Amino acid sequence: MCGRFTLNQPASSLAKAFPLQQIPDLAAQYNIAPTQMVPTVLHNPTSKQDEFQQLRWGLIPAWAKDIKIGVKLINARAETVAEKPAFRTAFKRRRCLVIADGFYEWQKQQGKKQPFYFRLQDSQPFAFAGLWEMWHSPEGEEIASCTIVTTTANKLLAPIHERMPVILAPEDYDLWLDTQVQTPERLQPLLDPYPSEAMTAYPVSNLVNKPQHNSPECIIPLSEENTLPNQLN
Repeated sequence: MCGRFTLNQPASSLAKAFPLQQIPDLAAQYNIAPTQMVPTVLHNPTSKQDEFQQLRWGLIPAWAKDIKIGVKLINARAETVAEKPAFRTAFKRRRCLVIADGFYEWQKQQGKKQPFYFRLQDSQPFAFAGLWEMWHSPEGEEIASCTIVTTTANKLLAPIHERMPVILAPEDYDLWLDTQVQTPERLQPLLDPYPSEAMTAYPVSNLVNKPQHNSPECIIPLSEENTLPNQLN
């Protein structure tokens, strides 16, 4: 699964990675958690432009009776996303990029869980494959929400966790956002595990266990000698 991630890049870096007309300056986030607002890119079929938008993390299907369902739908499995009632319509018509520059996973160690931080080797921002929905509450409130698609872990992540978020290659952004593409046969190949050799990982402090801890200390390695450049030993 993917339950926490980070984004602490300046607007200039995001502008290079995501060619949008407008990219706001975002406050650095070192511990983004479910139900929080997250930065995304959507395709607007009216303007035919890709646009930046903040969405609530935790998908609330249009048919849901209660907003609380979103807490259970922070992730969508790549293997079943095309069939699950909560995700299948969004998978066809409402896909998005969730912008990040790193994420956390936890490894069970002697009865405890040790957090690890994962990012790309070049430390650049990237996009998770996401889905979004618009929900209308009984009171008429509109809430736009999203989920992050996950897949099987690559060799780097496998010793830590069996799942990982789908990181899209930049050349696949347009296809993922194209609302005219709706067949699983075109989309499923994009949901493979990201190459291990392009990523790095290292253990971090338990500070990240609590969402209220949102500081650079969350991503500092426990010790430099424990940094894992390409693969876990």
